[in-house]
Amino acid sequence: MKHARFILASGNRGKLREFREILEPMGVEIVSQAEAGFDIDVAETGETFEENAYLKASAVCAAAGLPAVADDSGLCVKALDWGPGVHSARFGGGKAWTDEQKYMYLLEKLSGVADREAKFVSCICCVFPDGSVLRARGECPGRILEAPVGTGGFGYDPVFCPEGREGSFASLGEDVKNRISHRARALAAFAKELEKIC
Repeated sequence: MKHARFILASGNRGKLREFREILEPMGVEIVSQAEAGFDIDVAETGETFEENAYLKASAVCAAAGLPAVADDSGLCVKALDWGPGVHSARFGGGKAWTDEQKYMYLLEKLSGVADREAKFVSCICCVFPDGSVLRARGECPGRILEAPVGTGGFGYDPVFCPEGREGSFASLGEDVKNRISHRARALAAFAKELEKIC
């Protein structure tokens, strides 16, 4: 793949790290909004992950005049009618709550629930200045643990156990997570789409 440079339409440092670790070996340079001299907070008003990813990428692309890539992702829990979904970042007390408060609230909601099936979903959208758009989606099935495990990762990682594993995303280490996560799968699919045009 030829060298490509994109602005990540997110202020989330965890996402920035994962994007870089997965895409940079493929020749894709990811810069943060701050590094590009922008600070845009886009309202995530979409009803799907795909819609929110497009809203963020298109807004940053329009402002910067450069290709922008965005991810919208979240946790979907069967017992909560596949919520919180697109509301994962605002679950419980909203963005004012820490990650720990959010996942502890989730565990409280699932107290006594036997079916703990869940999945992480990541939808990636890249918008180019010429108006063209690339999209990709990745899912990682698993279950919600009874209690948090591990100190790595971010978000709901301490309480999510991916299918076929023991422990949580937060306890598996970055190398393992970056091979099997929803975002890793979405980024792999995105990279394949990108190779077709680069």
